[in-house]
Amino acid sequence: MTLLSIEGLRTVFRTDQGEVTAVDGVDLSVARGKTLGIVGESGCGKSVLSLSVMRLVAPPGRIAAGRVMFDGRDLLALSAAEMRALRGNRIGMIFQEPMTSLNPVFTVGAQLSEAIRAHDRRASAAELRKRAIAALDRVRIPAAARRVDDYPHQMSGGMRQRVMIAMALACGPDLVIADEPTTALDVTVQAQILDLLRELQQQSGMAIILITHDLGVVAEMADEVAVMYAGRVVERAAGAAVFDDPQHPYTIGLLGSIPRIEERRDRLLAIEGAVPAPFALPRGCRFHPRCAFAGADCTEAQPPLLEVAPAHQAACIHAPVEAFAG
Repeated sequence: MTLLSIEGLRTVFRTDQGEVTAVDGVDLSVARGKTLGIVGESGCGKSVLSLSVMRLVAPPGRIAAGRVMFDGRDLLALSAAEMRALRGNRIGMIFQEPMTSLNPVFTVGAQLSEAIRAHDRRASAAELRKRAIAALDRVRIPAAARRVDDYPHQMSGGMRQRVMIAMALACGPDLVIADEPTTALDVTVQAQILDLLRELQQQSGMAIILITHDLGVVAEMADEVAVMYAGRVVERAAGAAVFDDPQHPYTIGLLGSIPRIEERRDRLLAIEGAVPAPFALPRGCRFHPRCAFAGADCTEAQPPLLEVAPAHQAACIHAPVEAFAG
């Protein structure tokens, strides 16, 4: 059953160059208990998409169009008070960098308690502390009863990320949005954090939207994958289908840039160029200036996201692309 459905979402920002579009007509959904992976290079709109869902886009940004349906309610139509009641309670968020998200002058216990108090005003100080310790214990922080009085700088990066997960899950949300939750961590700690998220998902049945630029993380975690480029979804399918049978040249390029143990290469493949700035988007397919397979017809109009195989969509006029996937 679908828990969250994003329909035609468009988020814009006012700049010196005029109004620019960071998220452009995105359609996505995630079912209860499932994980949707959103992947793409820096600047493709992944984080702005997550902030739009949470209605945390601040001026000069604004959500210009679309709907975000959560359990039958349009989040974009809710009052500010109604949205505050949902954040942290039914929708949690794990931000990218714990040291900028955690307040350095308060203990982690105080910050956890505040997150819980926001949705349970009747809880006593003793009850809040007990629940904060339980939240730390749930994310496997050793000696939680003692570490609850630590400040963020007294914890390692992995421990701080666990605190962020504990805060996101403290009120038992139905959906957790994890924005690059393992970016700043070494591979060993990254594996531990991913294992923890999987375990907590199995225990609670929560849905996860996992935002990352790391295809390895997506391959390990996601039931469905959406590939974003320049504010748009260019490919969407079940996780295995995206990796086994990519249908958009951008996805093919991303997969080609990953080192593989079974393949020996003198150098990794790379996609030439960079994601275009929102105020300088090319006409037609936004990927065509970097695409090795682009033709003159690719500059005429933006290709829509169409089904190219069962439950597999791609925004490419040449799809299906078996000819250049090999």
